[in-house]
Amino acid sequence: MAIEKYFGLKGKVALVTGGGRGLGKSMARGFAEAGARVVIAARSEEELQTACSEISKECDAELAYVVCDMSQRKETARLAEEASKKFGSIDILVNNAGMNQPQGIDEITDESWDRVLEVNLSSCMALTRALVPSMMKKKWGRIIYISSIMGFASKEKRDAYSTTKSALLGLARANALDLGAHGITVNCIAPGPFLTDMPGKMLSDAEKKNFSDRTALLRWGKPDELIGPTLLLASEAGAYITGTSLIVDGGTLCKTF
Repeated sequence: MAIEKYFGLKGKVALVTGGGRGLGKSMARGFAEAGARVVIAARSEEELQTACSEISKECDAELAYVVCDMSQRKETARLAEEASKKFGSIDILVNNAGMNQPQGIDEITDESWDRVLEVNLSSCMALTRALVPSMMKKKWGRIIYISSIMGFASKEKRDAYSTTKSALLGLARANALDLGAHGITVNCIAPGPFLTDMPGKMLSDAEKKNFSDRTALLRWGKPDELIGPTLLLASEAGAYITGTSLIVDGGTLCKTF
């Protein structure tokens, strides 16, 4: 059988939040290369325009974007509506938008705590809630939450971030039970050290080396190395995978000493 039967996404519509750069952009390109029509969402219209232009040139795909601030709850309903108007109802949702505001437990303000939880967790719930009715009607859907290995382990000043990434693991398991009978799978991907803009700006050179040294592969991940795992969970190849978390960390969690 042709491999496209398992991993091809022709005729599917995917929505990737945080799709203007980094891991989101790579996953969007992977979907486009697999034949899906793709909608990406983020706050920066400039980044979204650039991403759509670059991906379209690389694989002659149909892409569109919606400018959206995931820290504003009302924006998720608008995003669901506008994204569904681009190419039709959404088949694949990747909740990738996220933020990190490093603060220790003695430093966290209510404002920063609420903002991290809204972007990383509550917006994911709200967007999923808005899109599952159309998936249920079609008896087919794929929902992927982008968690982190920080949901399994942590480091100093990652209190809010680790909390949200751990919570996504539980949300995916509960969603899977709610939606499995409707032909919808729900899973998490937990990336490890991928050298995107977020860690690139936040970490010192010494911290970057520390992260790479902790991996079994002794290097940071490349954003495109998340495409394969995402396609697995989004396609027919992953039809019997639900309620679980796929760790993609270069072996980081293997090390405890």
